[in-house]
Amino acid sequence: DITTVIAYIMASPLCAFLGCRSSYLRVFSVLMTKDLLRPTFVRGCERVPRRSYVVSTPIRYIDFKLDEKTAHSSLDLFKKDTAVIYRFLGIDPTKVPQNPERFREWAVVFGDTSVTSGKHYWEVTVKKSEEFRIGVADIYMSRDECIGANNCSWTFASVNKKWYAMLANKMAPVSNIGNPERVGLLLDCDAGTLSLVDVEQISVVHTIGLQFKGPVIPAFALWNGELLSHSGLEVPENLKEK
Repeated sequence: DITTVIAYIMASPLCAFLGCRSSYLRVFSVLMTKDLLRPTFVRGCERVPRRSYVVSTPIRYIDFKLDEKTAHSSLDLFKKDTAVIYRFLGIDPTKVPQNPERFREWAVVFGDTSVTSGKHYWEVTVKKSEEFRIGVADIYMSRDECIGANNCSWTFASVNKKWYAMLANKMAPVSNIGNPERVGLLLDCDAGTLSLVDVEQISVVHTIGLQFKGPVIPAFALWNGELLSHSGLEVPENLKEK
């Protein structure tokens, strides 16, 4: 591959004699910038080019907005990109800028910040939606799949006022939550868990295990109504040791 070729040239005696090593380093840097050496697409968690928004260093708590570049054409962002509304007709797909990060088949949008470690908490307000999913996903997840339908996204789904934990298209009922307008999500990267939180009682309702290898990112899907995200929140005191 191209990285092997460049490494071979840089290590050659002729290159050292001619002093060309720095030139090849510049070439290598340009190729990386142009995403020519980025991960290729793979089945399941589809490899898409990295973007500058991806946070690879530990952060105290997650503070994100919704990323328009990932939003399906049926979704509109508002409230300074912290909320999303489903439009039945949506936007003509031909008028939406096409890029490998945009969801093409399902009404999904990602947040703009990923995490790899630590404990993070955010809340979601639901308005007039009978079916939606909230959770996290591998940043390289295929843009032709829906969150909750594969093994690289972990979600809580609400369908007709009933809640489910969802992974790989399998749904497990979640009880003792009712039909709240606002819920919390607690992500513990180090423990490998995602919990649904009752924001009135500040208590964990249900927890699912995560098995991720890279950065994960807040993920949302809906088929009607609106979702409003609330991030930049400290983990509630009584959840810090959960």
